[in-house]
This record gives sequence, C-alpha cells and structure tokens, in this order.
Amino acid sequence: MLPLVTRDELKKEIDAGSVTVVDTMPADYYRAEHLPTAVNIPGFPYEQAAAFTDELAPRLLPDPAAPIVVYCANVPCRNSELVGARLLRLGYTHVRKYREGIEDWVAGGLPTARKGDNAPHS
Repeated sequence: MLPLVTRDELKKEIDAGSVTVVDTMPADYYRAEHLPTAVNIPGFPYEQAAAFTDELAPRLLPDPAAPIVVYCANVPCRNSELVGARLLRLGYTHVRKYREGIEDWVAGGLPTARKGDNAPHS
C-alpha cells in the first residue's frame, strides 16, 4: 500500500512546484480533464498497467528520487495503486497516492486542466 496524501497537501505541493503528479486514467480521460501539471501513465486496462508504466516512466519521470503522487478517479479505482506499485518496483523511491482522486479534487472546487490547453479549468 502506498503512503497517502490529502487534497490540501497535494494542492500545496502542486502550487509550490515540488511534486510530479501522475494521472493514471486512460488517455482519453486524461485528455479531457486532469489535475494541473499532471502527466499521464494509464493504469487501465489493469493487465497493461505494468507495460504502460515501464514504457512511459523513464521519459515522464526521469528522476527516480523526485516526489511523485499518483491518482485516478476515486477511492475504488485501482489504476493509481497499480501504477504506483510498479513505479516502486522500477526503483522510484518517493511515491504517494491521492486516494480520493480527481472526483474529490473537482468536488473541492479546485481547477483542472485539459491536454493541449495549459489554462486551468474550474
């Protein structure tokens, strides 16, 4: 089980630029809406999560010691746990999980972003 981070903690870290956020939703969902600054490593379909992580992590997450937070849709979503666990196996040392996911972020009234559009959306 990955260590957890709260919405407020994650917001502060994003604002400070001190964390790399990884959206683990399928690419179409990521393009439609994601947390500000997030990169995408899909964790679904579940059986492809490890392959997606192996392929994308070296390019998107070049520093294995950097603080990383993975998230997906909500508490029942397994994507972030699968990608986060795989990152640990690949040697990433500071991986945490925002368990409540983007649904909680949006419910809290916080801005999101879209692929190809750097402006935040509320």
